[in-house]
Formats: sequence, C-alpha cells, structure tokens
Amino acid sequence: MASVDQKAPASTGHGSLGSSLKPRHITMISIAGVIGAGLFVGSANAIEKAGPAVLISYAMAGTLVVLVMRMLGEMATSNPDTGSFSVYADRALGRWAGFSVGWLYWWFWVLVIPVEATAAAAILTDLIGGAQWMWALAVTVLLTVTNLVSVGNYGEFEFWFALIKVVAIVAFIVIGVAAMLGWIPGSEVSGISHLWEPDGFMPNGFGAVIAGMLITMFSFMGTEIVTIAAAESPNPEKGITKAVNSVIWRISLFYLGSIFVVVALLPYDQLPDGSYQSVLQAIGIPGAAVIMDIVILTAVASCLNSALYTASRMLFSLGTRHDAPWAVRRLTGNGVPWVAVLLSMVVGFVAVIGNYVLPDKIFAWLLATSGAIALFVYLTIAASQLKLGRNLRLEGHRPPVKMWLFPYLTGAVMVFIVAILILMIFDNDQRQAILFSAISAAIIVGAGVVVQKRSTDPHPVAPAED
Repeated sequence: MASVDQKAPASTGHGSLGSSLKPRHITMISIAGVIGAGLFVGSANAIEKAGPAVLISYAMAGTLVVLVMRMLGEMATSNPDTGSFSVYADRALGRWAGFSVGWLYWWFWVLVIPVEATAAAAILTDLIGGAQWMWALAVTVLLTVTNLVSVGNYGEFEFWFALIKVVAIVAFIVIGVAAMLGWIPGSEVSGISHLWEPDGFMPNGFGAVIAGMLITMFSFMGTEIVTIAAAESPNPEKGITKAVNSVIWRISLFYLGSIFVVVALLPYDQLPDGSYQSVLQAIGIPGAAVIMDIVILTAVASCLNSALYTASRMLFSLGTRHDAPWAVRRLTGNGVPWVAVLLSMVVGFVAVIGNYVLPDKIFAWLLATSGAIALFVYLTIAASQLKLGRNLRLEGHRPPVKMWLFPYLTGAVMVFIVAILILMIFDNDQRQAILFSAISAAIIVGAGVVVQKRSTDPHPVAPAED
C-alpha cells in the first residue's frame, strides 16, 4: 500500500491550480464552513424534536465533526491536496474508494446548487420582487463567473460572506445574553427558565435527542472544505493546522452558543418563524424578519459559492487520477479548472430547472440520493486515517496535527458513524435519505470497483501535452 507521502499529480499539461488564496481567505473559509445555512434554517426542526436537550444533539454532532476534522487534518497537513479525503482514500483503501467518495462528494455539492439557488431566489423575490427562476439564474451565473476568473475571487467572496455570518452570530449571542440579563428595555423575554420549562430539559426523551442529532449532523457539512481550499494557498500546512485546531471553539461559539440563546429565551414548541427570527422578534429588535432574511441570504450565497468551488475542485482531482474525463483538467491562465467549474454549474443548474419543473416528490427523491453522503464521507475519512495514520507513525512522521488516542478513538468514531447510519434506517424522517443514498453509493462504488479491475496501474500517469 502506498505511504501517505506519495502524491497524486498536482498539475497537468495545462499548468497547475492557482495559489492565490490568502491566509485571511483560508481563515474565513474555515469559519464559513462551520456556519452553514442549515444553522439558521434547520435548527427550528431540531429544537422542536428534542426540546432544550437539542444542545446535547448539537454537542454530539459537533464532537463527531471535531474528531473527523482532526483525522483529516493529520492527513492533510502531511500532504495537502485539492482532492483531500478522496486522494487519501485512494492511497489507503484503493482506487475504488477514492473514485467512489470523490464522485459521491461531487454529486452532493452539485445537488446543493439547486437547493441554495432556489432558497436565494425565494428570499430575493420576497425582498425585491420578480420571478424566482430569474433570481436563481442570476445568482448562479454571478457566482459561476467569479469562480471562473480566479480562485482569489472565490476566496474574496467567501471572506465577506463569512464575515457577515460571523458578525451576525456574535451580535445575536450578545443581544441574547443581554436579554437574559434583563438589560434590554421592552424585551418580552429574559432569564433562562425555558431550559426546563414547560416540559423539562428533555421533554421527548433521549430518543428525540438522537433524532435531533440526525437533523443537525448535516448542517456541519462543509467544515472539511478548508482542506480542499488550502491546497490553493501559499502555505497549506499552516492554514489547515490553524483551521483544525480552532474547530472546537468555532463549533462551541457559533452552534452551541447561539442555540443556547434560543432554547433559553423561548419555549421549544413556539418557534413558528424560525428560531433566530423568533428570538429577535421577542426581544423587540426592529426589522428582525428583514435582518434574518439578509443573513440567511448571505449564508445561502456562501453555501452556493462553496458548492461550486468544491464540486469543481473534486472533479478536477478525479481527472488528475483518470477517474473523470481528461477535459476536466483544463485550466485557465490563472489556474482555474474552468471545464470542471462549468460542468458542475451546468449539472447543478439543470437540477435548478428540475426543482421548478419536476413534481415535488421526484425532486425530493433526487435530493435523498445525497442525504447521507456526509456520513459516508466521514466514515471514509476515518477508515483512511486508520491506515495512513499507522504508516505515518511507522515512518516516524510528525505532522503538525495528530489524531488523539490513535487508533482507539479513530475506531470508536467509525463504530459511532455506523451506529448513526443504522439509526437512520429506523427514523421515519431519515429513512428515505439513507435508503436512496445507499443506492447511489452502491452504484458509484460498483463503478469504482470496475474501474480498478480494468486498470493494471492504480495511478496511471497522464500523457504529456504537445
């Protein structure tokens, strides 16, 4: 088996990926990856299901993400690569694994494009007016153009998107704490009594906490993007190390801190307008609905921006390993994989059209094919680190980031992820996602096995360009 320091091709006959992402871009990309649109939109569902004990749900999901990022950080600081965990799976488990997780991850982010474009269009239609499809097209085209010009443009957009999200979350927590302490005149809420009122801290039992965790799990997807983006920065190792080491406080502040404010100030069963908006309205903040619309629009645009970037880089990486058509490796003079960007955008926008044209059930089935991919990716990361981590230690390598209590904690994470996948089968709200995701995974894994069997060389070298 190849050791961790064997590198996949970093360049093609057309040149190399750009390296214009600055340290501030990497820092904000790592933060933006944690603050997804799901935090603002999906938290109300989790709170309704688990009550105030949703804090345990978020803590469990956040702990899993911290451990997975630790494992990924160990591999990424040893050898940064724009293919990230797909490349590491290739080296650790075989070409079929890198092929499978790479295409599954690409499919996940391509399907994020229509979801976020439609969400952005709905908000813009409410705020400004006009046809939703026109806004969906405008937002998608704008972010496609910025991604095509240079990777620095992606970083710059993501920097400002992330900054707005960070300011919004911090302001929300500060205002919430002030309301708890009774410092805001005219506020309808204060104190923290709703942590146990009206039905106790865990009103629906521990089973509901697990169900809440299944909902919250997918709002963390995107944390790993920093290991992909860092490969296009001058100092990938430093950027990844900083991001991985700070993931604990970021999750604690942004997720646990803000959700604590929500469940402390309002009854868990009275969040009709979304958890954050409901809190701001109860405190008496003028224009709360418009403020949250703008913040959610920013989060949605950030997610769409990252979806296009991440899908294109994963597709490019698959191309460098001959697991995708050669054309996706074509680069602009600025080192942007323009074919991969356009192909990801086209597939994503076809799905945007499908969201308007297809019956709701058909589009829901399409989305369900990627519903559990986050957990498949996490399981692959853990399995890869179990193999490559042993290689690192045998060879005496000391990467800046090391997995804690290796290999025992890595094994425990794998068992925990498998347990979550099994629980999803018995959860009515998650069953479709796990079944359809398993079908899509089986198809792609089958293709990966065929590709590996047909290839005598697991890592073919690309022919030189004329």
